[in-house]
Amino acid sequence: MWFIAAVLSSFFAGITTILAKCGIQKTDSDLATAIRTGIVLIFSWLMVFLVGSFDDLSAVSTRSLFFLVLSGIATGASWLCYFKALSIGNVNRVVAIDKSSAVLSVLLAIVFFQETNHLAGKLAGTVLLAVGILLMAEQKKTAQTAKERAWIIYAVLSAVFAALTSILAKVGITGVESNLGTAIRTGVVLIMAWGVVFSHGKQTGLRSLERKELLFIVLSGLSTGASWLCYYYALQNGIVSVIVPIDRLSIVVSVLFSFLVFKERLSRRALIGLLLMIVGTLIIAYFA
Repeated sequence: MWFIAAVLSSFFAGITTILAKCGIQKTDSDLATAIRTGIVLIFSWLMVFLVGSFDDLSAVSTRSLFFLVLSGIATGASWLCYFKALSIGNVNRVVAIDKSSAVLSVLLAIVFFQETNHLAGKLAGTVLLAVGILLMAEQKKTAQTAKERAWIIYAVLSAVFAALTSILAKVGITGVESNLGTAIRTGVVLIMAWGVVFSHGKQTGLRSLERKELLFIVLSGLSTGASWLCYYYALQNGIVSVIVPIDRLSIVVSVLFSFLVFKERLSRRALIGLLLMIVGTLIIAYFA
C-alpha cells in the first residue's frame, strides 16, 4: 500500500506544479503559496476527522511535535522558494532542479535510517538520477538578466529544504497517525506563509486577485493536499530512500502537462536526462 501511495503522491504533485503555474501568471507567488496552504490545511484536517485521529492529538509526544514543526518550517521554505522559481522560470528546468532533493534525501536516509539493503544498486540508481537532473536542468544559451537567472537560486534552495523535510518528517511521524502529522505540519507552513505575505505587505494583492487564477490556486491546493496525504502515509509505512525518488517522478507528469498547456518542449539532451531520471528511480525502487 505504501508503494501505491507513493505513486499517487507523485501523480498529484505533478498536477500541482501545472495548476500552480497557471495560478501565478499575475498573482504574487508568496500570496499564492499562502492561499494554497490554507486550502491544504482545510483538506488535511478534514481527513483527520474522517479517519478519527483527532483524539490522538493529545498523545503526540514532544519529540514528534518538535520534528513535525521543524519539517513544517522546512516545507514552508521549500514552497516559497519553489513557487518563486516557478513564477519566473521554465517549468521543466525548475522542476528538474527541485527534484534533485531526491538525491540528497536518499543519501540522508542511508546515513540516518541505515537503509543500506542493496546499497550498491541504490547508489547506482541515485547516480543515474543525478546525471538525469543535470541534463534536464540545462539552460538556454541566451543572454539573461539577473532576475531571469534568479530562478536557479530559488530552485536549488527549494531542493535543499525539500530534502530536509523528508528526513525531519520521517522522524516526526514515528508513532503519529500520518493524516494528523500532515495537518500539524501544514498549520506551521500556513503561519510561515502568511507571515511572509504580511511582512512584505503583499496582502493587498487579494483585492486584485483574478477569479481564474484563484480557481487554479485552489485546485493546486487540493492536489497538494492529496499528494501530501499519500506521501506521508507512504513515508510512515515505507522506505524513505525508495519513496522519495518515486515521488520525484512527478516530473514526468509535469513535463507532459507543461508541453500540453505551456508548449514547453524538451531538447534532446533534456529528454535523455528525463529518461535517466526514470531509469534511476526504477532501479532504486527495484532494490527496495
